[in-house]
Amino acid sequence: MQTKNNVMVFIQQDGGTIADVSIELVSKARELADTLGVGVDALVIGNGMKEKAQLLWGYGADNLYCYEHEKLAHFLSLPYAEVAIQAIKIYEPQIVLFGATTTGRDLAPRIASALKVGLTADCTDLQIGDHELQGKVYKNILYQIRPAFGGNIIATIVSPEKKPQMATVREGVMKISKHDPKRKGHIEVITPELKDSLFITELVKLVREEKTVNLKGAQIIVAGGAGVGSKEDFELIKQLAHVLGGEVGASRAAVDAGWISKAHQVGQTGTTVRPKLYIACGISGSIQHRAGMAESSRIIAINTDPQAPIFQVAHYGIVGDLKDVIPMFINAYKNKE
Repeated sequence: MQTKNNVMVFIQQDGGTIADVSIELVSKARELADTLGVGVDALVIGNGMKEKAQLLWGYGADNLYCYEHEKLAHFLSLPYAEVAIQAIKIYEPQIVLFGATTTGRDLAPRIASALKVGLTADCTDLQIGDHELQGKVYKNILYQIRPAFGGNIIATIVSPEKKPQMATVREGVMKISKHDPKRKGHIEVITPELKDSLFITELVKLVREEKTVNLKGAQIIVAGGAGVGSKEDFELIKQLAHVLGGEVGASRAAVDAGWISKAHQVGQTGTTVRPKLYIACGISGSIQHRAGMAESSRIIAINTDPQAPIFQVAHYGIVGDLKDVIPMFINAYKNKE
């Protein structure tokens, strides 16, 4: 069993439930580790997580390091960071991955700063490759790929001289692999020593706010772009989504115009989705938007421009004014037998 130089994933949990993004990252870590010929470590910090964490074996984890303490039941920045730093120093992974969630964006920079290593935030892809710098070739390093300059370019960032290589990864961009319930691995349960000085904040009350938008879990998404024309006309998008029982999505242009909130944004700077049906209305189809929805099972595009890039990924294309086409959709659906 290899215990050093592995790919490590920080497992985010909330009330004992492992976050989807952590399962996505374990699946991706398995792919990276296979390329490197190493193992996958899952770093689980919490209380009473030993049994629940074992499902991660089936997604590709080899080693589960469960740091258990009653004071770690809920996320607190300082104690979680201290425990993670201790674990990284002990197990010496070459790569450490975090979800680009509120928790991950809080935790990862603290750890990177303490270890004096680099950190790439909000990655949308991860690959293994070689890099040459000043005549020196670095083998099998992590390519950390993310949008830059407002999503107008895709940057590949490397940290060849410092280990571990660290990155936060956006939710939904990595596919969850098929779970293998027969796959087993190694587990260690550790009770960390926690100094009182780490607990300068106290969790007084936990308030859970229900999400009103669930693009990741939606089977049908109707999305509008700049071609919708106005906030008032965006109501057509909402009406079609309501009739079909789907969620409302949007391009960045529609969000920037103030027609709908960012929670609805699909694309590299928004949410990556894979619904059974994606209807793109008035969306030209920039590479950033297509990257966030191109893996939908069926894509219908409605646009007045027959040369719009969205038609390159659409299974069905309608060249026409969405203000005419969408009412026809709604009427046809309502009148179906």
